[in-house]
Amino acid sequence: MLRSLRQLFKERPADRRVASVPEGERYYVIGDIHGRLDLFEALIEAIEADDAALGAASTTVVLLGDLIDRGPASAGVIERARDWGETRKVRYLAGNHEEMFLESFNDKEMLRHFVKHGGRETILSYGIKRKQYNELTIKELQAELVNIVPAAHRRFLESFEDMIVAGDYVFVHAGLNPKRSLEDQKRGDLLWIRERFLKHTEPFSHVVVHGHTIFEGIERTDHRIGIDTGAFRTGRLSALVLEGDTRRTIQAVETDGSVRVETATLD
Repeated sequence: MLRSLRQLFKERPADRRVASVPEGERYYVIGDIHGRLDLFEALIEAIEADDAALGAASTTVVLLGDLIDRGPASAGVIERARDWGETRKVRYLAGNHEEMFLESFNDKEMLRHFVKHGGRETILSYGIKRKQYNELTIKELQAELVNIVPAAHRRFLESFEDMIVAGDYVFVHAGLNPKRSLEDQKRGDLLWIRERFLKHTEPFSHVVVHGHTIFEGIERTDHRIGIDTGAFRTGRLSALVLEGDTRRTIQAVETDGSVRVETATLD
């Protein structure tokens, strides 16, 4: 009898409160852009139109990091992200690629690592000729970075946050360390963690919205939502729209050189 009762309680689904953002607030959370200025521009236009069509709200845009590398227009993405923040409330999270980029100005070994993981495309986006780039030593390349990257871009990237909490959600670039509380998370995990976070099956204190790991579509579990849909590789840049307890997506999708916008409601 006791065993039966225990089994009954074990099998009974736990009561789960539907995650929500604070009343009166609306969030547009954008996944890893990775130098795809074309998709970013299309998504900005779609978000502005979407927000204007809805009722009044306190609207915040959140960029989940990895604005740069791999795609062809990292410098342009940085400039556009800065400009957008002049006209509406935009908050920026640091990604591991921003961290590598910034550290490359002072650390030659990090620069070597950076250029092997998409940094080459970022450096070329600042106007250096490919032939000149190929002829530079690491020491010379590091010196050239100081010349070609505007100080304003470096200050902008240095200002990025590590974590943002909105009601029942937490926004981070890579994920959370399951063994630490929200208040005790380490920057390295927030920017770089992968398998320990992705394989964790128990709920966190908040629903985690993250990028960093590419999924074919929006990746949803009871405790996390992954929105890195591999813009530089797949031509699909995703934004998660949160208002009250509702969830929607807006995606800019490039096919054969043209970009279209797709919207959907998440259950």
